[in-house]
Amino acid sequence: MENYSAENVIEKKSFDFAVRIYFLNEYLIKEKKAYTFAKQILKSGTSIGANVAEAQHAQSKADFISKMSIALKETAETVYWLRLLKATEVLNDNEAESLLNDSSEIYKILSSIVKTSKEK
Repeated sequence: MENYSAENVIEKKSFDFAVRIYFLNEYLIKEKKAYTFAKQILKSGTSIGANVAEAQHAQSKADFISKMSIALKETAETVYWLRLLKATEVLNDNEAESLLNDSSEIYKILSSIVKTSKEK
């Protein structure tokens, strides 16, 4: 049973993205022997969903905004690592673009949530 509600798009997308990042990490270690990249992207890519999950139980509006802002920063860092993996040809264009598209969508949603939350 999933622990997130069907209506919470960012929670679902960030969780699903973390699963993809986990499998990317395994691929980077086993197939590419890219240990440093694997460690970095695993930390930032899974942190997105962890912070989104924490935000769902925030103690205040400021706490919610803080957790979502951290998730946004982690998304930006993950994009950096994905771009670097592509530029160094550790990932091919198709592999990188799929993950970059997902992270871009997550970034846009998080940006909107943070912006809207600050305005209320």
